[in-house]
Amino acid sequence: MPSLRRIVLVRHGETDGESSIRFHGTTDVALAPEGREQMKAVARQLRFESFDALFSSPLRRAWGAAWIVGGGSEISLVPQFREVDFGRWEGLTREEIEARDPVLAKDWQDGAEGFEYPGGESRRDFRARVESGLDALLASGLRSVLVVAHKGVIRAIGEKLTGEALDREAPPLGGVVVLTRDGDGSWFAGRRGSNPPALAEQA
Repeated sequence: MPSLRRIVLVRHGETDGESSIRFHGTTDVALAPEGREQMKAVARQLRFESFDALFSSPLRRAWGAAWIVGGGSEISLVPQFREVDFGRWEGLTREEIEARDPVLAKDWQDGAEGFEYPGGESRRDFRARVESGLDALLASGLRSVLVVAHKGVIRAIGEKLTGEALDREAPPLGGVVVLTRDGDGSWFAGRRGSNPPALAEQA
């Protein structure tokens, strides 16, 4: 059985590209001042935690956040944990997407089987990519890790391990998700088996 028992997942903060309202996947935008403050708040939230290793998406908004949260600790970049490629929707707001591609936007919102972002990545390929990075973590021999990544990546990891999906808008920018492996090998959200079944821990 893998030795990994805890994964703490952190979503990066607000970016210069307005990630709070715009869809930036592979676009490499940096943290905004607000985002750096959000990451300082996460660092305070996790100040009493200990981790065997710190991992991050290779995109600037993620590794910049990891540097703040980790207090300068060594960061291992995981290419599989970059955000999904939104294709021609990169940088657009939800309203702009619905106006430009109403039919595709409905398929997207409805979770249509086989949906692919126009000119971008399919959900199936994205999940397979993220899960390959997760498999490497599970086989690493580590017991507790901190991962700084993106909304889609965190949702994919959480659903894969627990079998439960986060609420539609979760996790928020600067959100923290804690996943723990029980004695029987199953994963649950939170730190104790009695925790409620929400995958987000708020500061």
